[in-house]
Amino acid sequence: MQEQFMKQALKEAKKAYNKKEIPVGAVIVKNGEIIARGHNIKEMKNDCTKHAEIIAIQKASKKLDSWRLTDCEMYVTLEPCSMCAGALIQSRIKKIHIGCMDEKTGACGSVLNLLEDYKFNHKIEIEKGILKEECEKILKDFFKELRKTKKGERYMKCR
Repeated sequence: MQEQFMKQALKEAKKAYNKKEIPVGAVIVKNGEIIARGHNIKEMKNDCTKHAEIIAIQKASKKLDSWRLTDCEMYVTLEPCSMCAGALIQSRIKKIHIGCMDEKTGACGSVLNLLEDYKFNHKIEIEKGILKEECEKILKDFFKELRKTKKGERYMKCR
């Protein structure tokens, strides 16, 4: 079941890839059913908050008519950053399933772990490594292709 949901998150990542966005995808599941999907669109919208996780949380909250997502789980292809980890805590997500880790900006165990190392009022279960190779491959392919383009040159200077 977990792989099935991560494959759906990978489909979202592919949508981002096709839009020349960093290919990260997320789905939120409740009672074994996907209730929300999201993928990165921050370049397209010129908005640094348009991460896959934030978009999926917003859609799930709208669908459930509540900001509390206590009985929900998120599947995300790349370890969330600190902004997204904070949003996961605030939304009261029950569990997060992560495809691959982000050694540069990850906030769920790589660079820091907001979900477990601090005394926030909500704790989130974490499972890592679901379809890890597939999740890593889409990111590696994206950046390899991006480096070959003018936009890639400009983008890489900003990092």
